[in-house]
Order: sequence, then C-alpha cells, then structure tokens
Amino acid sequence: MDLPKPPKLKFNPFQPEFYADPYGMYDRLRTEDPVHVSSLGVFMISRYADVVPALRDPRLSSAQSQISHYSKQKETLSPVAALSNNCLFFRDPPDHTRLRRLTSKAFNPRVIEAMRPKIVEFVNDLLDQVEGSATIDIIANFAAPLPIRTISELLGIPEADRNQLKQWSHWLAHIFDPMKSSNVSAEVNQAILDFRDYLITLIAQRRQYPQHDLITALIQARDEQDQLTEDELLVTCMLLFASGEETTVNLIGNGILSLLRHPDQLAMLQNDPSLIPSAVEELLRYESPLQICGRTAIENLEIGGKIIRKGVPVFLLVGSANRDPSQFANADRLDITRSENRHLAFGDGIHSCLGSGLARLQGHIAINALIQRLPYLKLQTDTPQWRGNIFLRGLESLPVAFNQEE
Repeated sequence: MDLPKPPKLKFNPFQPEFYADPYGMYDRLRTEDPVHVSSLGVFMISRYADVVPALRDPRLSSAQSQISHYSKQKETLSPVAALSNNCLFFRDPPDHTRLRRLTSKAFNPRVIEAMRPKIVEFVNDLLDQVEGSATIDIIANFAAPLPIRTISELLGIPEADRNQLKQWSHWLAHIFDPMKSSNVSAEVNQAILDFRDYLITLIAQRRQYPQHDLITALIQARDEQDQLTEDELLVTCMLLFASGEETTVNLIGNGILSLLRHPDQLAMLQNDPSLIPSAVEELLRYESPLQICGRTAIENLEIGGKIIRKGVPVFLLVGSANRDPSQFANADRLDITRSENRHLAFGDGIHSCLGSGLARLQGHIAINALIQRLPYLKLQTDTPQWRGNIFLRGLESLPVAFNQEE
C-alpha cells in the first residue's frame, strides 16, 4: 500500500510558529528542497555546503541599491534608506573594501581587548543591582543595558547622554526588521535624524579636542590620504549601536535560555569556567543571533542545481546552516565542549561581522559572571516570547528566578 505523500513544503518565515521554533522547518528545507523558491519569488538557501560559498560569492550583492524598488526611490531616500546607502553592511567592493579597511583600523583587537576591565565593571554593576531580587528579566535588566554601556564607552559618549542613546538605539535596531509597521518606520527615521544631529556636534568636538576613543580614531583613520566621508563616519557610529547592541543582547539572552534548557551543560560550565570560550561558540551556533543574510543576484548563477536569475533576491539561512548535520555532528544537541565548530553566526567572507570580537568578549564575561554569581537560575516561563524578526533571532524578555533551592 502506498504511503500518503507529505504535504508540499511551503516556507513562510513570517508565521509566529516559525519565530518560536524555526528548526523543524529548516530540517525540512535541507532535506526536501535545499534551494527553495518561496511564494514571493525569494530563493531560500538552507544547507551549510551551499550557504558558505554563497556568502563569499561576489555575484550575490549586499547592496540595497540592487533591489528594484529601492532603485526607483533613490530620488526621495528616507533616513533609513540614506543610512543604508552609506553603510558598510550594504555596500559591495570597491566601496565596501575601502570602508572596511578604514573602519578596521580603529576597530582592531587591541582596542577591543582594552575594553575588558570596563566590561567586567559594567557586568558586575548590573549584577549588583539585581542580586537582592527574587526574579529578574535577563533581557531588560542585564543583556540590553550592557552593550549600550560598552559601545558608549568605546565611542566616547558622555555618561549623561547614554539614556537618550538607549532610546535611539532601541529604534535603530529595527533597521534589520523587514516587517516594520509604518509607525515603527516613522520612529526609526526620527531616531536616525536625532542621533545624526547629536553625532554631528560630538564629532565636531572631537575634531577640536581629540580623545582616546573610537570616534576620534575613526576621524583620524586614513589610508593613503583617503578617509571616511562625514556621512560614512556618522553612519558607522550609528550602526555600531544598532548592530552591536542587537548581536550582544541576543547572544546573551539566547545563550542563557539554551543553558537553562540544558541543565547538564549549565552545570558543566559552572563547574569549569575555562569552558566559556567553546561554550560561547556553541551557543552562537545553537541559537544564532543572525538567522538570515539577504542578498541579490547581480548576474545569473547556479546553486544546488537551480538557476537564480539576475535581480532575484536570495536569503541565505544561516540559522539552518548552523544546524546542518552534514557539517555538525549531533547538530540539534547543545554541546559546550564541541571543538569542530565553524559556525556562521557572524557571517563569512568579506561581510563577516567587524564587531564579532567585541560581541564575543562581552559574551564571555557576561555569561560566565551571571551563572557564577547567580547559580540557581530558573526559567519563569515555558514559552519565552521571541521577537518577530526573521533576520535576527532574539527574545523580547527572559524572566528568571534565582533563589537558592530548598
């Protein structure tokens, strides 16, 4: 007797159940249709072996200007579109090569490592504030404030201005949300304009009175007489907040949730803090803050036996690639001792995350301090609320209790 055929695969990443748990759908995509064409005509690439070369393929453009509707609107660019037009994330070579070369001069490993004492101070201060409580929200009380303090310190933002920047940063994070409502878009545009005005004044002050901070370093970054334009400098500072906050918040929030759902791994890490580097890499793989990289084909190409025509959008499913059993043994198992772990949580190729070192450093310090100082953490919900963003995976909140067990 013939078995009934499984229902035809229909991938809709905008469904609430996909936000809650995308991994079952990712498994079906990799198995049934690894180069899937959605009902919107977007190619969805799900296998690790296809995603890695695609991330490095110059025929797949990151530039927003390659998107047809964007090109038609160039005459009346919104603040969001204008920001994207000058953003490292959304530029191709040779512009991308130049921007990355200049910004990396100021954003190097030595600068990041010098932030370690301050990050330790910020983490301990945040934990001091909640240690006497019975319950906290890991996101609101810990994961969200940390990167704001860190990036503000790195850039040289005066402490008195940081609450205002926190509000702007909240809206800037929506730049990476493709499903923004018109009200949210209006708030994002206004935040960009207000933040831009603030930075113009601050940059002028740094030009007159240089400091030992990243804004001064970006102003002074030169390469054979080349330097960042004023718009590029402003956008770089704004995007450090938008991307740096989002990545770090989600690394910490997703990571703590994963550990609480795997108490054996949590106990192993609490008993052996030296595992924190491999643990953070595994947490990044297991619940990747980056789920999808958007690209546009700028010429015809073939992936997985299918032809992708010029001008067609392509979604590279990083979250799926990071759970691909062809690349990772027991891919759906959290293993903080995993040694072979070439995950794609920070992308790959020329567009790999410039701030990955800073995110890792904050993750190492924050997660280790949290589970050591508050060792009796317990989830307060069986259904944590995930944000409705298909590109970036992160929690709205993560309520926990941490009283000692009887």
